[in-house]
Amino acid sequence: MEPIIVISILGGLVLLLLLVGAPIKPIRLIGQGIVKIMIGALLLFFLNAFGSTLGLHVPINLATSTVSGLLGIPGLVALIVIERFIL
Repeated sequence: MEPIIVISILGGLVLLLLLVGAPIKPIRLIGQGIVKIMIGALLLFFLNAFGSTLGLHVPINLATSTVSGLLGIPGLVALIVIERFIL
């Protein structure tokens, strides 16, 4: 496609969003979910940093970050229990 056509389409979409407005609630929910996942990864980082003396290590990935971010401290404890007793 020609660059003029692509720029025109993108400009039209931006203009449409400015006139109609973006749906705020879904964007806000996605943003809050991403922040919670990042907080979960931070909790896991501190657990691994301070838990190394006790032999605790929970891998930091999307699944464990989501569990610890959405459930908070109880989710972190559940991950520790799963790591210790089940795996």
